[in-house]
Amino acid sequence: MNVDAFLREIEAQHGYQGQVVHVHDVAQREAQYAEPAEPLHPAVKAALEAEGITRLYSHQVTAVDAIRRGENVVVVTGTASGKTLCYNIPVLERLLEDPRAKAFYLFPTKALAQDQLRVLNRWKETDPSLPVEAGTFDGDTPRDLRRKLRDQGNVILTNPDMLHTGILPNHSRWSDFFAQLRFVVLDEIHTYRGVFGSQVAAVMRRLRRICEHYSADPQFVCCSATIANPDELARALIGKPVTLVDNDGSPSGPRKFVLWNPPFTDEGKMERRSPNTEAQRLMTALIKEHIPTITFVRARVVAELLYRYVQNNLMKGSPRLAGAVRAYRGGYLPEERREIEQKLFNGELLGVTTTTALELGIDIGSLDACIIVGYPGSVASTLQQAGRAGRREEEALVILIAQNTPIDQYLMQHPEYFFGQTPEHAIVDPHNPHIAAAHLRCAAAELPVTAADEEAFGEYTPALMEILEEGGEVTRQRDRWYWRGRSYPARDINLRNMDENNYLIQDEGNDNAVIGMVDEYSAFTLLHDQAIYMHRGETYFVNRLDLSRKVAYVERGDFDYYTQAIDRTDIKIDEVEESKRWRVSEVNFGAVTVTTLVYMFRKIKFFSRDSVGFGNLDLPTRELQTTALWIIPPAAALARVREFQRIPEDGLLGIANVASAVLPLFVMCDPLDLGSLVDSSQTGSATIFLFDRYPGGLGLVEKGYELIDQVMEACLLLIRECGCDEGCPSCVGSPLPGYQAGSDQDTRGKIPDKEAARCILHDLLELEPYVPKPPSRQRRELIEQGPTAGAPAAAAAEKRSARPRKRLPEGVERRIRERLNKLKERRERGPSDGR
Repeated sequence: MNVDAFLREIEAQHGYQGQVVHVHDVAQREAQYAEPAEPLHPAVKAALEAEGITRLYSHQVTAVDAIRRGENVVVVTGTASGKTLCYNIPVLERLLEDPRAKAFYLFPTKALAQDQLRVLNRWKETDPSLPVEAGTFDGDTPRDLRRKLRDQGNVILTNPDMLHTGILPNHSRWSDFFAQLRFVVLDEIHTYRGVFGSQVAAVMRRLRRICEHYSADPQFVCCSATIANPDELARALIGKPVTLVDNDGSPSGPRKFVLWNPPFTDEGKMERRSPNTEAQRLMTALIKEHIPTITFVRARVVAELLYRYVQNNLMKGSPRLAGAVRAYRGGYLPEERREIEQKLFNGELLGVTTTTALELGIDIGSLDACIIVGYPGSVASTLQQAGRAGRREEEALVILIAQNTPIDQYLMQHPEYFFGQTPEHAIVDPHNPHIAAAHLRCAAAELPVTAADEEAFGEYTPALMEILEEGGEVTRQRDRWYWRGRSYPARDINLRNMDENNYLIQDEGNDNAVIGMVDEYSAFTLLHDQAIYMHRGETYFVNRLDLSRKVAYVERGDFDYYTQAIDRTDIKIDEVEESKRWRVSEVNFGAVTVTTLVYMFRKIKFFSRDSVGFGNLDLPTRELQTTALWIIPPAAALARVREFQRIPEDGLLGIANVASAVLPLFVMCDPLDLGSLVDSSQTGSATIFLFDRYPGGLGLVEKGYELIDQVMEACLLLIRECGCDEGCPSCVGSPLPGYQAGSDQDTRGKIPDKEAARCILHDLLELEPYVPKPPSRQRRELIEQGPTAGAPAAAAAEKRSARPRKRLPEGVERRIRERLNKLKERRERGPSDGR
């Protein structure tokens, strides 16, 4: 496409108000080739030449040589750089030398496995004598083919989920395969972070102990998009040393990367036009020019909204093109996703709105433009999404549309930060006790657990095995624990979600057909009574959310609004694990219990985003045992804020909001993986809390505890650079509504205060004191209404707990016991409708 011509056309249109704030040219990169230390096997060389490959890139040669030496390898190069050859070549060479050798190829999605199977099949079609018997082994594989692959296959392409539930628990049937297993390939390991990555790390430990049982010691080959700590991540996943290969020698075409900031909509310059509105205009314009476009959004509902907006726009002037756009996201049934993937690959679709579900490297054909709505939360994810366009030598266009949030606006003002930033760290915690407990159940059912397994599953292993023994699931004989449970424990674990409660979505207007499935928190926020649920661009009204059957009953209808849930959060300190003096403040890290209540929802008009009503909800609270860091500012810093007629808690709320947005710049996670709040009930003084939104924590805020100085400096820089006066969503965040679940909880709400935040941060960082501007009349009126009411009286009265811990933190142990009891009750009750 002619990117410059398209941008000139957009800038000349009515409604353009200078949204293009920066254009970064990514130059074309020439290929760098090399020769392996030893010549390729003649059959491999011939297969490559049949594909038109006569030379190898430098990183491919480095990886092949290292794998030939018997090393575990992690390959980190750009999108479409030929990473698959890094493992296909040595695997094929080993098969030619030893036809009995086996390999597992693990991909995070079924679609990627199918994509790579096509590559292997092409090689086999080119030379039928190649000893490759490959196939995908997943939930879609017919039973007869599964047995054939297990007995006759030598390259099994699967995913961690199937390895976890279908292969490891049945390892005795795979004994010949495991005995000859020589390679385990983990592709796209940058996706294995957070909960998913920690679960996959536990599965890898179970895999290794089974391999050892069959006297096998396979090599691991990991591939990743660019991240800051690929070797550290690979080591954490597989539990073994790795050799890093990052000398990317692949070529790439030119690309223009545009930073697009929606214009202000008010004179006070606090509100900006919706990024979704900007995206629909840009995407519509691109599709009208027949430019294949992919648009990434942050949430499922936004993917559906944008699809609806673009389709409506196209129907007005180009109805034929309206059918060439689809939405694609998690929650669709597998057959729906496969259909969309195939249409994209065949060129039947010109546009797709998607979540991160299409971020990975599945071949969906040639795309010329990529729109990213909202900073994805990490440089690595942004580059990965941008890499979906421009896979040919022709110039491609990438547009990042900013949201009115602190990080997005900072990147708009400082593009050099993004384009000069090193990608973030990806973090996993394979020894998280909640995760370890679940996988020790699986491990015990596969092979007896011994004291030696403590190295793999962490220091809590003996304590966790005692809990399982008390529950009657294992029995101890000398130094071994043997499985005595009646269940199939692997089925109790969803690798991608630590929430054991999933809710079905049934369409009452279509014979209760199942149209999707979500976890419990998503059900409470997206599928509460009277919610508007979006699916495939259609609006569905939620008639009722059945908590006992875990089913949301919906019915399709035409609605001109959507809904947004509102919740409140309280926190309780369970244990202080680390504490330090940071400059003038006290900073702590430890175990906490976070209680969340979704208590009301807002109705919002399509397009205009006007609020058209509210509704109260009666949902149970959700309790989360996790980890947090908390900062207790000195009393003098808070008192100085009051001297300037401002409320310290409002300044701390602004800092908390910014900190939860800033931390993902240091740790590879989504801002939604973190929570923040300001609370005084636990410490006796207003305190900033940042916490992981996962049971047991995943090390995200622990990294923040280590980097507290850099995090707070980044907070001050972001707040200081914003052009607003009192604070806005671009810096200290949006106002919080008052809690009104009971008559005794009527509050004025909370409005983050930029000036108070700057004043406090200057003191925390021991900088020259900052003198805040006088508060506006609106803020003075809020101050006169009195301080924000705290948590409910019972919660406010709770004091910091200092219970002694012997092995496991008490909250963790209680949660693990509760989960095991739930599983036991579920087994005794048996299956039921809607489960």
